[in-house]
Amino acid sequence: MDFQTVMRELEALGKERTKKIYISNGAHDPLFGVATGAMKPIVKKIKINQGLAEELYATGNYDAMYFAGIIADPKAMTESDFDAWIETAYFYMLSDYVVAVTLSESDIAQDVADKWIASGEELKMSAGWSCYCWLLGNRPDNIFSESKISNMLDIVKNEIHNSPERTKSAMNNFLYTVGVSYLPLNEKAVETAMEVGTVEVKREKKKSSFLNAYDSIKKEMDKGKLGFKRKHVRC
Repeated sequence: MDFQTVMRELEALGKERTKKIYISNGAHDPLFGVATGAMKPIVKKIKINQGLAEELYATGNYDAMYFAGIIADPKAMTESDFDAWIETAYFYMLSDYVVAVTLSESDIAQDVADKWIASGEELKMSAGWSCYCWLLGNRPDNIFSESKISNMLDIVKNEIHNSPERTKSAMNNFLYTVGVSYLPLNEKAVETAMEVGTVEVKREKKKSSFLNAYDSIKKEMDKGKLGFKRKHVRC
């Protein structure tokens, strides 16, 4: 299936209601408004195709960019490829749910995520923290440096309330993910979450969100979900 065919099929799947939802979250034209589940039949026909993924991502069309993340070959992508993708990820649904997810399936995930976290740029930082969420929620605990993750918890404790809005959200999710999915530091994550307390995330043209990682971790622990790992990261 070639580029033009995929674009036509995505356009045919677009719904005005879905488009409005995406726009309310920060997307802008061009986009079709395709529900992610509706993409699955096309994905089955294509499977993995890095060349086509690059063509689709370069369109700037939100739906095409999302689809690119599903069919990309993360292990074939270089650091400069990921940097190029994050540069054009103009809102959090791209940075955190397309670029960060794709990066998390690569062998260079932690190195690239570390660089983005240190960048001082809101969506790069958000993608970096989100990448660790996808990694910790999927990969075995023993591939991570406990001291490194511990240091990251300290950074969250000290910096979350003064960080950019989307970064706050991703840092809060990191705190929650360590608490639930990374057993060696469950206790420290719970303590850190208690110290952090409620995090206010301000949103344009919407009411603020109030996030509390401690409450979220406790809910999962009460359900017996401690140590939860998801089988797959990408759709």
